[in-house]
Amino acid sequence: MLAAEKFERAAVLGVAMAEEMRRLLRLHLVPADRAKGGAVVIDVPYPDAAVVMAVLDVAADCFGEQGESVEETRQAALEKLLQLAGFDAESQLNFAAPATRDRDGTRG
Repeated sequence: MLAAEKFERAAVLGVAMAEEMRRLLRLHLVPADRAKGGAVVIDVPYPDAAVVMAVLDVAADCFGEQGESVEETRQAALEKLLQLAGFDAESQLNFAAPATRDRDGTRG
């Protein structure tokens, strides 16, 4: 396999992981959960939380992120992952989860 093919596959995997992270966060988003400064607080329950933490730890290592705490390091990695997934003003993460959608992602 050529180096260009490996790079392309790694890029596709990175974007897929970023999209999965955005899906998990959107699934557990509750619009009223706001922290100071307008930050959105998302409580991701187990087992999704274990997946989120593992992906953020790997992403932090790949991106060379460091912070004063594990949480700060993961936050920095999350921001870069969401940039890869096209997180912007039109992102679905900016909108509340549909009222007809249960926490497990099925329609109610």
